[in-house]
Formats: sequence, structure tokens, C-alpha cells
Amino acid sequence: MKNVIMSILLAMSLTACTTAGPFVTNISSDGKGGLNIEKCGVYMNGFTGTVSTGDCTSQHIQLSN
Repeated sequence: MKNVIMSILLAMSLTACTTAGPFVTNISSDGKGGLNIEKCGVYMNGFTGTVSTGDCTSQHIQLSN
């Protein structure tokens, strides 16, 4: 019986969090004709009902004529 309960708790903990992304969260000018782009992943915790971001990366793109 103890193994069954532990298996159920393990399964619930593995399925409680979902991940999506990465999504573009911010685009800004660098002031020199380029763009700074920030992308982050989104995490949803089903037990607490909270949504958070993480694993953010930044990328610089130089634009030209």
C-alpha cells in the first residue's frame, strides 16, 4: 500500500508543472540602429496556480540599410 501511495504522489508531482516557450518578452532599441530581444520560458505550477518565467536569453540584432 505504501508503494502505491508513493507512486501516486510521484506521478502527481511530475504532472503538476508545465513549460511553454521560449516567447519574446521584450524588444528594445539599442540606440545605434539595432535591437535587443529578450526571450523567456513560461512555467505553470498546477498545485499552486502560479505562472512564472525563467531561462531567459538576450540576443542583439544589428539592423542595416
